[in-house]
Amino acid sequence: MTVGPVAHGGWCVARHEGRVVFVRHALPGERVIADITEETSRFLRADAVEILEASPDRVVPPCPYAGPGRCGGCDWQHATLEAQRRLKAQVVAEQLHRLAGIEREVVVEEVPGAKDGLGWRTRVQFAANPTGELGFRKHRSHDIQVVDACLIAHPEVEAVGAEGYDWPGASGIEVIASSGGDRAVVVTPRPRRTVTVPDLDAPASILLNQGKGRTVPRRGSGVLHEQAGDREFRVAGSGFWQVHPGAAETLLDVVLDYARPEPGEWALDLYCGVGLFAAGLAEAVGEEGAVFGLESEAAAVRDARANLRDLPQAQVERGRVEEALDRFQIERADVVVADPPRAGLGREVVERICSLEASRIVYVSCDPATLARDLAWFAERGYPLAELRAFDAFPMTHHVECVALLIRE
Repeated sequence: MTVGPVAHGGWCVARHEGRVVFVRHALPGERVIADITEETSRFLRADAVEILEASPDRVVPPCPYAGPGRCGGCDWQHATLEAQRRLKAQVVAEQLHRLAGIEREVVVEEVPGAKDGLGWRTRVQFAANPTGELGFRKHRSHDIQVVDACLIAHPEVEAVGAEGYDWPGASGIEVIASSGGDRAVVVTPRPRRTVTVPDLDAPASILLNQGKGRTVPRRGSGVLHEQAGDREFRVAGSGFWQVHPGAAETLLDVVLDYARPEPGEWALDLYCGVGLFAAGLAEAVGEEGAVFGLESEAAAVRDARANLRDLPQAQVERGRVEEALDRFQIERADVVVADPPRAGLGREVVERICSLEASRIVYVSCDPATLARDLAWFAERGYPLAELRAFDAFPMTHHVECVALLIRE
């Protein structure tokens, strides 16, 4: 088949006997032989297993585990970095057009810290097979591709050497290397099993994952320290922090540029995590202003309060945005920052944010589809898209980070 345009999710779109086929491991314009991997009533999924006519953007994947039937972690190792960013830009633009009726030229920008697109991932989750070997799940499968190294993992993650050991009794291992120089290994045991931790190649705290975001230190403190701008942030265990070493500071700079917080203003930071954006907002609004952060994870709330303890104008509370804005009687704001999970905000939260009558809203998104869906709802309520920037915070994968500015009409 001849491969058509890129689609959201690391696919390209082709047609075979009138049916839509979503093809992985291909590039637009290529002619390929594809192996059908899944069939539904509406479309087919396939892997390009032989390239008959290659795109000029095609390269040999640097990782031996990338390709059809292998590791499902990377989507675009067969394309140049420039091509990857063009493809991601096309996906963002297409989602904006299709779901929000927005016509916009999109450029996906490089994030400092991974010039060749490798060695950037500071938090890596390995799956363990029944014998304890580590690897990554294959695409849309529970099968595990055992690996001896991961090329997109940060060098400090690889220094631990987790893949070189067996982890019997474990269902998964997360290795974390913070910008502050800390390392941690989070062990998830199989039900009713214990895990013997091997002597690793580099010092690291060992934490036991108890589920639902709870971790217990077994060796070391389990507290990691991250740096963004001039501030240090503590992150407990496997709590959320941007995985690209340059992403946190890059996104913080863009959020503050879009938000334009002024002294004395009242700002909201929704889904605030450990307080990255809240800290920048609080420094800008000063003690005569106020910042209110909301976060649903208890550990992240504890970390945020510790990270913001020198900023008395910042307050962080635990709760789901859907109910907590009402519970804390939040009725207005000058500026709102929202950084929701991949599922996006949803109509209920969009409408509640609009009711605050902020003059500007900054929306940080890791999924262009849910972003575009929510932008359409914001526009209906008088908050059209004013500015948008996109960043390649996940090289070699289909993921892209966007920051959107909405200004009240």
